[in-house]
This record gives sequence, C-alpha cells and structure tokens, in this order.
Amino acid sequence: MASNNKVFEYAVIRIVPIVEREEFINVGVVLLCKELDYISAKIELNTNKILAMCPQSNIDSIQANLTAFENIAAGLTTGGPIAEYIPVERFRWLTATRSTIVQCSKIHPGFCTNPELKLNQLFSDYVELKEM
Repeated sequence: MASNNKVFEYAVIRIVPIVEREEFINVGVVLLCKELDYISAKIELNTNKILAMCPQSNIDSIQANLTAFENIAAGLTTGGPIAEYIPVERFRWLTATRSTIVQCSKIHPGFCTNPELKLNQLFSDYVELKEM
C-alpha cells in the first residue's frame, strides 16, 4: 500500500525586538514541501506582545519586514529578486541564520499528506494564543 505522505520542512518565524537579549515572540511558520513544489508562510503579528516586551519597537518596520517575508515565500514580484528563486531556494534564504529582528527557528522535518493543512496546524500549535 503506497503512502501519500510527503516530506516537509518548517521553521517558526520569530520577532526578536532586542537582538542582543535573544528573547523572541513566535509570529508565524514557513513550510516547504519540495516534492510538491510548495512553500508558504503564515504570519500574524501580535503588537500587544511585542510592545509589552519592547515598548520602543517600530511596529510599522516589523510589519514591513514580515510582509516582505510573506511575499518572498509566495514568490510575488513585490518580494524582489529573491522571490524569483525556486521554492527550495526561497525557503533556504528565508530560514538562513541571521541576527536581525525577524529570525527563524532551526528547520524541522516531518511527513504530511497536505502541506497547507500542516502549515495551519503548526501555526495553531506554535503561534496562536490558547485559552488556559
């Protein structure tokens, strides 16, 4: 019996308001399924959490960076030249280690049958606020 499972990779997208302190808030997930030529990012900025951690944060600048991240993942022309790369190259560029306000976790692998459903599940698990 053949499996419909496909290998995927994902990273959690984080905002690090004060890079030197290395404290972060999860704001999204980017997921790649190379076999299906699929890449997508789901992002939601919680400005209250950011401002609670760092009141001097420039929310407009952070949102602009996150929008660029989404545009690159989606391969939109507004994402600039990186958005023209093939999905796996865009994913590697987006998840590369950097010391900026927008950072990604280490890359994690897994198996799924539907990358969009998996992206939504990961987003729910790592980003959305849950009632206690």
